[in-house]
Amino acid sequence: MRWWQCRLAAAVALAAAVLALGAVGPRSPAPLRFAPGGRFKVALFADLHYGENAWTDWGPAQDDASDHVMAAVLDAEKPDFVVYLGDLVTANNVPVANASLYWDRAISPARRRGVPWSTVFGNHDDMPFEWPPEWFSPAGVPAVHCPPAVPAMPDPGCSFRGTPRVELMTAELDRACGLSRSSVGPRELWPGVSNYVLQVLSRERPEDPALLMYFLDSGGGSYPEVVSCAQVTWFQSQARFLNPDGRIPELVFWHIPSTAYVKVAPKATSEVRKPCVGSLNEEDVAPQVAEWGIMDALAHRPSVKAIFVGHNHGLDWCCPYEKLWLCFARHTGHGGYGDWPRGARIVDISEKKHFSVNSWIRMENGSTHSHVTLSSARFN
Repeated sequence: MRWWQCRLAAAVALAAAVLALGAVGPRSPAPLRFAPGGRFKVALFADLHYGENAWTDWGPAQDDASDHVMAAVLDAEKPDFVVYLGDLVTANNVPVANASLYWDRAISPARRRGVPWSTVFGNHDDMPFEWPPEWFSPAGVPAVHCPPAVPAMPDPGCSFRGTPRVELMTAELDRACGLSRSSVGPRELWPGVSNYVLQVLSRERPEDPALLMYFLDSGGGSYPEVVSCAQVTWFQSQARFLNPDGRIPELVFWHIPSTAYVKVAPKATSEVRKPCVGSLNEEDVAPQVAEWGIMDALAHRPSVKAIFVGHNHGLDWCCPYEKLWLCFARHTGHGGYGDWPRGARIVDISEKKHFSVNSWIRMENGSTHSHVTLSSARFN
């Protein structure tokens, strides 16, 4: 099927857009809004990978270290919003009945500080447990200690199963204290779940959105790593419904890079040179398994300024593609592969005079680097 054939499904798209907006609304009692001065700052936390090897000393220790990274970034930047950009947990390494216990820990730094957030799913978040081969050696299965139960959830014991996306999202919303802006997206997009759009209202025109943020489930784990044809149609319907004249700038977030990232990527392990901007280029892009039209849909919308992904721990660059930017976040968690220093991508949006999007990397040690303007129509 060609990407343009996805448009055949547009007959039901407008109704889906209305239903999706209704799903988000009740969970957002306090609308997102540009701060005084006309700025809206977002911190991206990517690939936290909580819950690995809980039966060892190093597994819990790296979770503690991930807590520290997020605390350092939040306290230094004081963002208005946080995006958890997938792989919050390594479910295939979590021997508990409900990975929501670790998911809840991942979002707790933002919640404790009263910072609203949203989440998208990565390829590890709902994977089934993978039994370590060494557990079948003479030493046998080690003593596995499940994390303590939270008040709203009884002690689940260790059942060695993955936690479905819907369960993870539902548990997040149940314990969000009114701060989560995540949503279980339209049923017709399942098995993808984290498909929704958020409006950020203008400080100067309080009833008008000045920014739209789209969140898409890029799959992986329980189903293939892909943004589907149905999601493309849904995005187009949302865009027509919310932004018919393209007047409102748009940003897009998902976990696994599209194949377009491969096309613009600097050669792996080489220095990142202009027009790309970044400091970490230690591996090849690991893209989705197929492209079903989402990049065509985004590239033909001048209102889309940038796309942000995680997944590749050894990449943190932004590169131009058509008239928008393709950006990696920065590996935030101490879980997952790679020993590169941890940090987070910061996205600072301004609605004053001319709309602008500036971005940089904030490191765990407090330093910043890789500053880039993402709203520029010219790529120098």
